[in-house]
Amino acid sequence: MLHALMSLITRCWKPFGQGDEGNAGRECKDGLLWFRDIGKFAAGDFSMAVVQANQVLEDQSQIESGTFGTFVGVYDGHGGPDASRYVCDNLFRNLQAILAESRSVVTTETIQQAFLRTEEGFTALVSELWNIRPQIATTGTCCLVGVICQQTLFVANLGDSRAVLGRKVGNTGGMAAIQLSTEHNANIEAIRQELKELHPNDPQIVVLKHGVWRVKGIIQVSRSIGDVYMKHAQYNQEPINPKFRLPEPMNMPYLSANPTIFSHRLQPNDSFLIFASDGLWEHLSNDQAVDIVHSSPRADALVLFVLNLIKPIVFIQYSACYLGQLLFSCNMNVNGIVCSYQYHRLDKSYIFTVSFSTACLMLLTLSMSC
Repeated sequence: MLHALMSLITRCWKPFGQGDEGNAGRECKDGLLWFRDIGKFAAGDFSMAVVQANQVLEDQSQIESGTFGTFVGVYDGHGGPDASRYVCDNLFRNLQAILAESRSVVTTETIQQAFLRTEEGFTALVSELWNIRPQIATTGTCCLVGVICQQTLFVANLGDSRAVLGRKVGNTGGMAAIQLSTEHNANIEAIRQELKELHPNDPQIVVLKHGVWRVKGIIQVSRSIGDVYMKHAQYNQEPINPKFRLPEPMNMPYLSANPTIFSHRLQPNDSFLIFASDGLWEHLSNDQAVDIVHSSPRADALVLFVLNLIKPIVFIQYSACYLGQLLFSCNMNVNGIVCSYQYHRLDKSYIFTVSFSTACLMLLTLSMSC
């Protein structure tokens, strides 16, 4: 199982120079924990770890670097792993292709085009597999992407993942937490209002079930890649699971794949970035997350910090883990990436990923120049 899991993760992370044994770094395995100490790739160093908990990994994380800059992606899948794996394999490639075709640089428009092309590609895959694997129509993924080019950061989001910036406050040694993304979850009043305005003749566009607001009473997020059963009527029918089928005809898509995109000019006091899925933010505020990262100044210490916290909950199958006076649910998928950088040099980025269903960690130092 662990070997199969590592094969999956390696496929997503293969640009980092697999097979260079001389630069592989120290590797160890302890039960369900796999850990690789500082290793080398083309643009710097990395550390990575995996803690196996569940059988199916629905979340994916991705870090790429190239002439355009640095690309970071967190894909929080639901209903199965198909959509998140597809996005991990194709979104960055689509962005590269669009930049090459247009001979352009990274802009809000090129990122939006990459999301649209990825959505269209996954919809085509669902169409191709409909007669063989119809349930693929009910898989989807939230999608949080960061692109750093020169001194500009672009953050694009679908769903309820979140990007937070840690910024130094003067010479006090303190840190401010600045949210850089907009979330698309029906539990947010503004999102419910947006859905009602888009569907003024549908009194059931958002439904409160067991204390949770859901689009059509089915799904919490209002934007995603995939979930084509909520976007195209031909896929909302037998043989998909009855719990996903709507009682009335679908006249227009209920979910959108149009991301909210934010651009930010990096400032001298901008210290690091946190990209994480909703499983983290349900239990940790922006300020608390920034404080935890700020208290672990060394990149290698950051990986060990997270490892020491998540390893016990998986190994003893306990229900929660104490982190900064907060509890994390064991069965909640959490994907997170932290990037830190120095403004004046803009040449170091420390990144880790973690998922609590199968805990995956990766720490990188890489060039952030465009």
